[in-house]
Amino acid sequence: MSRFYVPKENIKDNKIFIEGQEAKHVASVMRLCQGDKVVVFDGTGKEYTGFILDINKKRVTVEIVETKISSKVPVSNITLVQSILKKEKMDYIIEKATELGVKEIIPVITDRTVVVYDEPKKIFRQQRWEKIALSSAKQCGRVDVPKIGDVVPFAEVIEHIKEYDTCLFAWLSKDTEPLKNAIEQIRTGNVIVFIGPEGDFTQNEVDMTKQHANVKYVSLGDRVLKGDTAGLYVLSCLNYELF
Repeated sequence: MSRFYVPKENIKDNKIFIEGQEAKHVASVMRLCQGDKVVVFDGTGKEYTGFILDINKKRVTVEIVETKISSKVPVSNITLVQSILKKEKMDYIIEKATELGVKEIIPVITDRTVVVYDEPKKIFRQQRWEKIALSSAKQCGRVDVPKIGDVVPFAEVIEHIKEYDTCLFAWLSKDTEPLKNAIEQIRTGNVIVFIGPEGDFTQNEVDMTKQHANVKYVSLGDRVLKGDTAGLYVLSCLNYELF
């Protein structure tokens, strides 16, 4: 059955109003008709089943016949801090991280980040990533959509580590512990994961994190994983251990 997203403001008096590009998708791409059954979620954990009352390319009206509230409360909320990679790789990470249940993705500029964005490009890329996250959330059956943070410098993200219960910092160094050992110590709470660029974090960047007691420097194994593999590997391990 087709799934669509609307902001919660578009649900009123037992009716759902699908508008904009999503309405165009319902009418022109999916080619649904009056009377067809659809599922809609609003990003707050609620999922609605209903029938189309009226449809055109600008607005689709759905009458709600059933409302479900998700009982799948995650043990931990996970934020992925991902050093920016080339366009196709970042698109892939956004899509797959959404499928793996990440709560937020923060694209970060590190000392060794190769990709350079001017301000208009930052805005354009963020909007594109938001669309990818929404599409992936619809496809995989999520009832929420991960937040895509602004593109920010590494130093700015470091200031927020204290807001999390645990920080998993992937680092190519002998001064790390196995990822499995670090994850086994996590039971509940908010987790932030740092994944560096192809050339890894600099020593200066690592030193900047040492002021926070909740940082665990982790190894991802004997092999060096590429930037578009490392984060998804960590998220998969967290899913296995925590959910």
